[in-house]
Amino acid sequence: MLAVLGVGPGLGLSIAHRFGREGFTTALVSRTDARHATYRASLAGVDAPTYTADVTDEAQLRDVLVRITADAGEIDTVYFGPADATSGPGITPLTEAGAVALRTSFDSIVLPAARLVETVLPGMLERGSGSLLFAGGLSGKYPIPMLGSLAPASAALRMYVLTLHAALRETGVYAGILTVGGLIERGDIHRVFTAQDHGFTPGTLDPDDIAEKAWSLYAERDAAEAEFNALAAV
Repeated sequence: MLAVLGVGPGLGLSIAHRFGREGFTTALVSRTDARHATYRASLAGVDAPTYTADVTDEAQLRDVLVRITADAGEIDTVYFGPADATSGPGITPLTEAGAVALRTSFDSIVLPAARLVETVLPGMLERGSGSLLFAGGLSGKYPIPMLGSLAPASAALRMYVLTLHAALRETGVYAGILTVGGLIERGDIHRVFTAQDHGFTPGTLDPDDIAEKAWSLYAERDAAEAEFNALAAV
Protein backbone atom coordinates (compact mmCIF):
# COMPACT_ATOMS: atom_id res chain seq x y z
CA MET A 1 0.00 0.00 0.00
CA LEU A 2 1.25 3.46 -1.02
CA ALA A 3 0.40 6.69 0.79
CA VAL A 4 0.84 9.79 -1.40
CA LEU A 5 1.17 12.77 0.94
CA GLY A 6 0.68 16.09 -0.80
CA VAL A 7 -1.00 14.75 -3.94
CA GLY A 8 -1.57 17.20 -6.79
CA PRO A 9 -2.50 16.91 -10.47
CA GLY A 10 1.14 16.66 -11.51
CA LEU A 11 3.76 14.45 -9.91
CA GLY A 12 1.73 13.13 -6.98
CA LEU A 13 -1.01 11.81 -9.24
CA SER A 14 1.54 10.31 -11.65
CA ILE A 15 3.17 8.49 -8.73
CA ALA A 16 -0.24 7.09 -7.78
CA HIS A 17 -0.86 5.97 -11.38
CA ARG A 18 2.53 4.25 -11.67
CA PHE A 19 2.30 2.34 -8.41
CA GLY A 20 -1.38 1.62 -9.02
CA ARG A 21 -0.41 -0.18 -12.22
CA GLU A 22 1.59 -2.57 -10.06
CA GLY A 23 -1.45 -3.39 -7.93
CA PHE A 24 -0.83 -0.94 -5.09
CA THR A 25 -3.67 0.60 -3.16
CA THR A 26 -2.85 4.33 -3.36
CA ALA A 27 -4.11 6.48 -0.50
CA LEU A 28 -4.18 10.12 -1.63
CA VAL A 29 -3.79 12.94 0.88
CA SER A 30 -4.22 16.65 0.15
CA ARG A 31 -5.23 19.79 2.03
CA THR A 32 -8.75 19.91 0.58
CA ASP A 33 -11.08 17.44 -1.06
CA ALA A 34 -11.89 19.79 -3.96
CA ARG A 35 -10.17 17.58 -6.55
CA HIS A 36 -10.52 14.18 -4.92
CA ALA A 37 -13.37 13.03 -7.16
CA THR A 38 -11.31 13.94 -10.24
CA TYR A 39 -8.29 12.07 -8.88
CA ARG A 40 -10.32 8.94 -8.15
CA ALA A 41 -11.88 9.06 -11.62
CA SER A 42 -8.47 9.32 -13.28
CA LEU A 43 -7.32 6.28 -11.29
CA ALA A 44 -10.10 4.02 -12.53
CA GLY A 45 -9.25 0.43 -11.71
CA VAL A 46 -6.98 1.43 -8.82
CA ASP A 47 -8.09 1.26 -5.19
CA ALA A 48 -7.52 4.94 -4.34
CA PRO A 49 -9.09 6.15 -1.08
CA THR A 50 -8.76 9.89 -0.50
CA TYR A 51 -8.11 11.84 2.69
CA THR A 52 -8.00 15.49 3.67
CA ALA A 53 -5.15 16.68 5.89
CA ASP A 54 -2.52 19.39 6.05
CA VAL A 55 0.64 17.30 6.29
CA THR A 56 2.61 20.28 7.61
CA ASP A 57 0.45 20.09 10.76
CA GLU A 58 1.85 17.46 13.12
CA ALA A 59 -1.48 16.37 14.59
CA GLN A 60 -3.18 16.14 11.19
CA LEU A 61 -0.27 14.19 9.72
CA ARG A 62 -0.28 11.60 12.48
CA ASP A 63 -4.08 11.35 12.41
CA VAL A 64 -4.28 10.75 8.66
CA LEU A 65 -1.61 8.04 8.82
CA VAL A 66 -3.62 6.29 11.53
CA ARG A 67 -6.78 6.54 9.40
CA ILE A 68 -5.03 5.20 6.31
CA THR A 69 -3.64 2.24 8.25
CA ALA A 70 -7.04 1.47 9.78
CA ASP A 71 -8.74 1.59 6.37
CA ALA A 72 -6.16 -0.05 4.12
CA GLY A 73 -3.62 -1.84 6.29
CA GLU A 74 0.06 -1.29 6.96
CA ILE A 75 1.74 1.35 4.80
CA ASP A 76 4.45 -0.26 2.67
CA THR A 77 5.56 2.92 0.89
CA VAL A 78 5.12 6.64 1.47
CA TYR A 79 5.69 9.41 -1.05
CA PHE A 80 6.09 12.90 0.38
CA GLY A 81 5.79 15.94 -1.88
CA PRO A 82 6.60 19.14 0.06
CA ALA A 83 4.34 22.19 -0.06
CA ASP A 84 4.93 24.14 -3.25
CA ALA A 85 5.98 27.73 -3.77
CA THR A 86 2.43 28.79 -4.68
CA SER A 87 1.31 28.24 -1.08
CA GLY A 88 2.30 30.13 2.04
CA PRO A 89 4.42 33.30 1.93
CA GLY A 90 6.24 32.30 -1.26
CA ILE A 91 9.90 32.80 -2.09
CA THR A 92 12.07 35.51 -0.54
CA PRO A 93 15.42 36.42 -2.19
CA LEU A 94 18.16 34.94 -0.03
CA THR A 95 19.83 38.37 0.25
CA GLU A 96 16.65 39.61 1.95
CA ALA A 97 15.59 36.50 3.83
CA GLY A 98 15.95 36.59 7.57
CA ALA A 99 15.62 33.75 10.03
CA VAL A 100 11.81 33.83 9.94
CA ALA A 101 11.66 33.31 6.18
CA LEU A 102 14.10 30.43 6.36
CA ARG A 103 12.29 28.86 9.30
CA THR A 104 9.01 29.02 7.37
CA SER A 105 10.54 26.96 4.56
CA PHE A 106 11.94 24.44 7.03
CA ASP A 107 8.56 24.20 8.76
CA SER A 108 6.78 23.36 5.48
CA ILE A 109 9.42 21.07 3.95
CA VAL A 110 11.88 19.50 6.39
CA LEU A 111 9.94 19.11 9.64
CA PRO A 112 6.91 17.36 8.05
CA ALA A 113 9.29 14.92 6.34
CA ALA A 114 10.99 14.17 9.67
CA ARG A 115 7.63 13.74 11.43
CA LEU A 116 6.51 11.36 8.70
CA VAL A 117 9.63 9.26 9.13
CA GLU A 118 9.29 9.37 12.90
CA THR A 119 5.76 7.98 12.58
CA VAL A 120 6.13 5.24 9.95
CA LEU A 121 9.76 4.12 10.22
CA PRO A 122 9.47 2.13 13.49
CA GLY A 123 6.86 -0.16 11.95
CA MET A 124 8.90 -0.58 8.79
CA LEU A 125 12.00 -1.47 10.79
CA GLU A 126 10.02 -3.98 12.82
CA ARG A 127 8.74 -5.63 9.61
CA GLY A 128 12.12 -5.35 7.89
CA SER A 129 10.58 -3.79 4.80
CA GLY A 130 9.19 -0.52 3.48
CA SER A 131 10.10 2.48 1.36
CA LEU A 132 10.31 6.23 1.95
CA LEU A 133 10.21 8.34 -1.22
CA PHE A 134 10.53 12.13 -1.27
CA ALA A 135 10.44 14.88 -3.87
CA GLY A 136 12.93 17.72 -3.46
CA GLY A 137 14.15 20.73 -5.38
CA LEU A 138 17.29 21.12 -7.46
CA SER A 139 18.20 24.21 -5.40
CA GLY A 140 19.11 21.74 -2.66
CA LYS A 141 21.98 20.52 -4.84
CA TYR A 142 23.03 23.52 -6.96
CA PRO A 143 22.94 27.28 -6.23
CA ILE A 144 19.80 28.70 -7.89
CA PRO A 145 19.46 32.30 -6.62
CA MET A 146 15.92 32.75 -8.00
CA LEU A 147 14.69 30.11 -5.51
CA GLY A 148 16.10 32.09 -2.59
CA SER A 149 14.65 31.10 0.75
CA LEU A 150 13.62 27.64 -0.45
CA ALA A 151 17.21 26.57 -1.12
CA PRO A 152 18.44 25.91 2.46
CA ALA A 153 15.37 23.79 3.26
CA SER A 154 15.72 21.90 -0.03
CA ALA A 155 19.35 21.17 0.79
CA ALA A 156 18.44 19.98 4.27
CA LEU A 157 15.72 17.67 2.95
CA ARG A 158 18.07 16.21 0.35
CA MET A 159 20.83 15.46 2.85
CA TYR A 160 18.30 14.10 5.34
CA VAL A 161 17.08 11.56 2.79
CA LEU A 162 20.55 10.66 1.51
CA THR A 163 21.70 10.04 5.07
CA LEU A 164 18.58 7.98 5.80
CA HIS A 165 19.34 5.88 2.74
CA ALA A 166 22.84 5.15 4.03
CA ALA A 167 21.67 4.49 7.59
CA LEU A 168 18.93 2.07 6.46
CA ARG A 169 21.02 0.12 3.96
CA GLU A 170 21.13 -3.12 5.97
CA THR A 171 17.60 -2.96 7.41
CA GLY A 172 15.38 -3.85 4.45
CA VAL A 173 13.92 -0.33 4.45
CA TYR A 174 14.67 1.98 1.52
CA ALA A 175 14.83 5.79 1.36
CA GLY A 176 15.28 7.82 -1.82
CA ILE A 177 14.71 11.29 -3.23
CA LEU A 178 13.59 12.69 -6.59
CA THR A 179 15.56 15.93 -7.05
CA VAL A 180 13.56 18.04 -9.48
CA GLY A 181 14.50 21.22 -11.36
CA GLY A 182 11.93 22.59 -13.78
CA LEU A 183 8.20 23.02 -14.17
CA ILE A 184 6.31 19.75 -13.81
CA GLU A 185 3.63 19.53 -16.47
CA ARG A 186 0.02 19.43 -15.22
CA GLY A 187 1.15 20.55 -11.77
CA ASP A 188 -0.09 23.58 -9.87
CA ILE A 189 3.18 25.52 -10.14
CA HIS A 190 3.18 24.93 -13.90
CA ARG A 191 -0.39 26.23 -14.12
CA VAL A 192 0.33 29.35 -12.07
CA PHE A 193 3.60 30.12 -13.84
CA THR A 194 2.30 29.72 -17.39
CA ALA A 195 -0.73 31.90 -16.64
CA GLN A 196 1.60 34.90 -16.27
CA ASP A 197 4.28 36.47 -18.44
CA HIS A 198 7.59 36.17 -16.62
CA GLY A 199 9.73 37.08 -19.61
CA PHE A 200 11.26 33.61 -19.78
CA THR A 201 10.10 30.01 -19.89
CA PRO A 202 11.91 27.43 -17.77
CA GLY A 203 12.15 23.88 -19.01
CA THR A 204 9.31 21.49 -18.31
CA LEU A 205 9.31 17.91 -17.09
CA ASP A 206 6.81 15.12 -17.73
CA PRO A 207 5.57 13.82 -14.35
CA ASP A 208 5.02 10.36 -15.84
CA ASP A 209 8.76 10.15 -16.59
CA ILE A 210 9.60 11.11 -13.02
CA ALA A 211 7.08 8.60 -11.66
CA GLU A 212 8.63 5.87 -13.79
CA LYS A 213 12.00 6.62 -12.21
CA ALA A 214 10.39 6.63 -8.77
CA TRP A 215 9.19 3.10 -9.47
CA SER A 216 12.72 2.10 -10.55
CA LEU A 217 14.16 3.50 -7.31
CA TYR A 218 11.56 1.55 -5.35
CA ALA A 219 12.10 -1.69 -7.26
CA GLU A 220 15.89 -1.63 -7.55
CA ARG A 221 16.60 0.00 -4.17
CA ASP A 222 20.26 0.74 -4.89
CA ALA A 223 20.44 4.45 -5.80
CA ALA A 224 19.52 7.09 -3.24
CA GLU A 225 18.69 9.86 -5.71
CA ALA A 226 17.37 10.53 -9.20
CA GLU A 227 17.95 14.00 -10.66
CA PHE A 228 15.71 15.74 -13.21
CA ASN A 229 17.18 18.97 -14.55
CA ALA A 230 15.32 21.09 -17.10
CA LEU A 231 17.06 24.31 -16.05
CA ALA A 232 19.58 25.20 -18.75
CA ALA A 233 21.57 27.49 -16.47
CA VAL A 234 22.30 24.78 -13.89
